[in-house]
Amino acid sequence: MNTFSRRDWLKMSALSAAALPFAVLPEFAAAQTAAADPWKGLKVGVATYTVRELPIEQAIQGVKRVGLKYVSIKNVKNHVDLSHTPEERKARTKMFLDAGLVPLSVGNVGMKNDEADMRRAFEYARDVGVPTMVCSPNGKIDDLDLWVKRLDPLVKEFNIKLAIHNHGPEDKNFPSPYDVMKIAEKYDKRIGLCIDVGHTARAGVDPAESILKCKERLYDVHMKDIYALGDKNTPIEGGRGILNTKTILAALMKIKYQGLVGFEYEKDGKDPVPGLAESAGYVKGILAGLK
Repeated sequence: MNTFSRRDWLKMSALSAAALPFAVLPEFAAAQTAAADPWKGLKVGVATYTVRELPIEQAIQGVKRVGLKYVSIKNVKNHVDLSHTPEERKARTKMFLDAGLVPLSVGNVGMKNDEADMRRAFEYARDVGVPTMVCSPNGKIDDLDLWVKRLDPLVKEFNIKLAIHNHGPEDKNFPSPYDVMKIAEKYDKRIGLCIDVGHTARAGVDPAESILKCKERLYDVHMKDIYALGDKNTPIEGGRGILNTKTILAALMKIKYQGLVGFEYEKDGKDPVPGLAESAGYVKGILAGLK
C-alpha cells in the first residue's frame, strides 16, 4: 500500500512540474488567446460590396478564402436583392449560412423619403434575417429630419436597427458621422450609424474620434484605406494608404464594439480577393500588437 501511494505521489509531482513553466508564463496564455481569436473580440468580416461583381457562389468562396466569417450582404441582383421574392431572398441567404458565413447586416440600402419604399427595405432586411440594415437616403433629401422621422415607427415595428451610412464631402445628406448623429439622436435608439472610416476622414473628421463620440449608436463599420483626402474616393489596399488604422481599431476595442467591422474593399471589383486578403492581414497584424 505504501509503495502504491509513493508511486502515485511521484506521478503527480512529475505532472505538476511539467505544467509549472506554462502556469507561470502569462505570455503563453496570452499567445493561446490570440491564436484562438486573432481579431481580439471584434466581429471582423466583409461588406459584400467588396465582391459585388462576382456571382454569389464565387463571392462566398472569396470571403471564405480570406478566413473571415461575418458578412454584410449588399443588395445586388447577383447576391440577395430587393428585386428577389421573399423565398428567393431566404434561399440565397441560406447559401451564405450553409458555407459557415454569418450575415450581420444588409446594405447599403438606399431609401427614398417615402414610407412605402422604406417598408420595402425593412421587409428585405427581415427576409434576410439580419439585426441591422445599413442605409442612406436615395438621392438628395431636402428634409432629412422628416426622412429619419418616417423611419422611427418602422424600427419599432420590425425591431431592426438602422445604421445610416455617411459618404464623405460629396454627400449632400450625411457627409460625416456627426451629421447622422445630430438627427438620429432625436429618435429611437435603434436608429444609429454605419461609420465608413474612409469617407469620414475625407469629410475632415478623425474616424477614431467619431467612433468614441458616437459609440452609443454605432451599429456597423466599413473598414478600408484610402490614398488621398478630398472629394474623390481613392480606395487602396489596407496599409498602403493614409488612414491611421491602429487608432481606429484601438477605439473599437476601447468601446467594446460588438457590431460588424466589415472590410469594404472597393478597388479591383473583378478580382477583389487578393486586395481583401492583404487588407485583412494588415488589420490582423495591427491587432496582434494591441492589448
